[in-house]
Amino acid sequence: MLSGFYTAASGMLVQQRTLNVLTNNIANVKTPGYRAERVVSTTFEHELMTRIEKGNTEVIGSGDPIRIVNDVPVNFEMSSLEDTGRPYDFGLVGEGFFNIQTAPEVDENGDEVGEGRILLTRKGNFDVDDEGFLILPGVGRVLGRRGEIELKDANFTVNKEGEILNERGRVIDEIMITKPNEDVQLEKIENGLYAVNDPEEDMYRVYDTAVHQGKLEQSNIDINREYTLVMEAQRAFQSCSQAIKIVDSMNQKAATQIASL
Repeated sequence: MLSGFYTAASGMLVQQRTLNVLTNNIANVKTPGYRAERVVSTTFEHELMTRIEKGNTEVIGSGDPIRIVNDVPVNFEMSSLEDTGRPYDFGLVGEGFFNIQTAPEVDENGDEVGEGRILLTRKGNFDVDDEGFLILPGVGRVLGRRGEIELKDANFTVNKEGEILNERGRVIDEIMITKPNEDVQLEKIENGLYAVNDPEEDMYRVYDTAVHQGKLEQSNIDINREYTLVMEAQRAFQSCSQAIKIVDSMNQKAATQIASL
């Protein structure tokens, strides 16, 4: 009887994780460049089942009583672009990510430690800080071919090659678009942000991705699909919960009625 508890409880845990991921997708449906996540589950502790009758043992089958979350992969399928008209908004058509340099960490004495991290994102809703650097608000400064991109004012344009031109048509910098090597696993930091262990070794520049100024790439969330998956996960969660109640009731009868015979 105890195996029934384990099976139903593991199902509840998997569905709870699924609901958390799906609701996070729904919450980020309007987040520029956000990528949908999915829960992939697998079985655990494959068992052979045998029957012992009159001293004879016979294998009658196999089973997997426990189900666990194996991975939560990201769907990197590209989404559509939406016009915003803001000079600091950028959308990508093609593969690759923007590169964001975070600020160095500060120790308890207020001193900077290290050089910060390089994060990858498809979110292009940038802005300019007080020093004139192009930034992703709350994250860090956008990197170009020459380092952190510095803009004097809003009088600039960006062509599809990612080159930043001032009002005289001179190239100020070029937006850095990179992509991880095929054997590199991206680390999920938070919504829409990723990282690799060694950006210099694990990434390479992408030159055939078009950069569109005044546009933002939307999330690739299909809201109708997400709601459907949420209802499926809720029903599965309720079924596992009901199964636990049934097993518990059977155990109570076994402990009271059968034991009294």
